Amino acid sequence: MEALKQGADALFILLGGIMVLAMHAGFAFLELGTVRRKNQVNALVKILVDFSVSTVVYFIVGYGVAYGTSFFVGAEVLAAKNGYDLVKFFFLLTFAAAIPAIISGGIAERARFWPQLMATAVIVGFVYPFYEGIVWNQHFGVQAWIKALTGEEFHDFAGSVVVHAVGGWIALPAVILLGARSNRYRKDGAISAHPPSSIPFLALGAWILTVGWFGFNVMSAQTLDKISGLVAVNSLMAMVGGTLAALVAGKNDPGFVHNGPLAGLVAVCAGSDLMHPLGALVVGAMAGTVFVVMFTLTQNKWKIDDVLGVWPLHGLCGTLGGIAAGVFGTKAFGGLGGVTLGAQLIGTAMGVVWAVLGGLVVYGVLKATVGLRMSQEEEFDGADLSIHMISATPEREANW
Repeated sequence: MEALKQGADALFILLGGIMVLAMHAGFAFLELGTVRRKNQVNALVKILVDFSVSTVVYFIVGYGVAYGTSFFVGAEVLAAKNGYDLVKFFFLLTFAAAIPAIISGGIAERARFWPQLMATAVIVGFVYPFYEGIVWNQHFGVQAWIKALTGEEFHDFAGSVVVHAVGGWIALPAVILLGARSNRYRKDGAISAHPPSSIPFLALGAWILTVGWFGFNVMSAQTLDKISGLVAVNSLMAMVGGTLAALVAGKNDPGFVHNGPLAGLVAVCAGSDLMHPLGALVVGAMAGTVFVVMFTLTQNKWKIDDVLGVWPLHGLCGTLGGIAAGVFGTKAFGGLGGVTLGAQLIGTAMGVVWAVLGGLVVYGVLKATVGLRMSQEEEFDGADLSIHMISATPEREANW
């Protein structure tokens, strides 16, 4: 029976890892559909290469920073318990690799390729796992301190703050340090629209992310005996709440409609194991509205050229989710309890501050040393031709 449980748990978390791995195709197509045609190839290449760099760095350094585990042992040790510890690494790697995938969307169309890979290595090797270890592995006694202060630990079941808020808030200083795309904001006050290159690809990316998210949330239980249908249905309700709110707030705009479910899912991650489904619906609707309002403000009023809106979508909606778990997860709002608003505020604030500092240091140092931005000519030609020497849709095909 024990061998059967170990095998079932290994399969369970492996399937979760595969579902979240598939989400990276969603990141790629969401970015591909949003950027202009001359940057589509770069969007696809960045996500795949960022994931590959993340895998190596998280295996060698990051996982050890978060969980104190080293893989520099014999294969017979790694194969114990059906290799559960290895597939758990795989599952948690897909979370870690989401950080550079999130950032990629904010800095698209003008960031240099190799400096971004250098940033990925530092972020996945240290910045992200440092906070991950505090929240999910009791590092430095922070969770015990929060519990002594507020009555409960900081609760983030599937990473509203640990993954999404951290990724979004790291991206914000990166976007600001890079500056806006050329001719995005003109001296006469006019704003160039830079519309998405492909709504169908944008929608495909959103759908892949949405489906994979049920692995992201449900499989965060990490063992089969802890699986919860409540997490699945809460994820569903938050998804549709975000969609409908974005539809209304965004006045039928397809870009907002397809980012709405992602906003809802970002926000529900933290408390998806605690909330009542109606609470999850409300949280999703709040997140969908926040995304539309804040994306519009950042782009049009504050003139922060966050191409995919990753700070509003992941940074702000993730922050909302961390705090909302302390409200809608309580028994007073129909939840299971075991969470306090004070703990959620403290834990969320810590994540935001750490992410902003990490983003400022990593991208600030890179800007001062190797540079972050493509030249004006390279940006005009597009990242596809400037970096990869080929466009997504070559105008002339070779005749053989």
